Amino acid sequence: MTTIIEYMTGQHRSCDDNFAAAEAAVSEQNWGEAENQWGLFCNNLEVHLNNEEETLFPQFEQVTGSTGGPTSIMRLEHQQMREMVVSMTDALQAKDCDEYLGLSETLMILMQQHNMKEEQMLYPMTQQALPDSAAVISSMNDL
Repeated sequence: MTTIIEYMTGQHRSCDDNFAAAEAAVSEQNWGEAENQWGLFCNNLEVHLNNEEETLFPQFEQVTGSTGGPTSIMRLEHQQMREMVVSMTDALQAKDCDEYLGLSETLMILMQQHNMKEEQMLYPMTQQALPDSAAVISSMNDL
């Protein structure tokens, strides 16, 4: 059985793979591949963030009674990531390699720090509070 930690971390890795592939394609100015990989990244990221914001976080908050703790910080960071994605999409559409790669560095650092907090702290807390991983994961897949 897959745990919440494994499932959500797997989504992180999938996003990371598409992000790296998009960055590599931009570096080579292979704009078609860059747009393809960036589209996959954006889609996977939005699915992941929605899984957290619409399912995982509310269930955790309901069980723990905590709405102002780690989930509120993660939501704030999600908004920061979404803003960076918009700027990077603009740079990609303009075929501005330098702008895209500069923003890419910033977003990569933000995502790495964010993912570490989730994987090392929030997901284990969530797993403990919501021991029925299968039900939680199923409700995410229903979105």
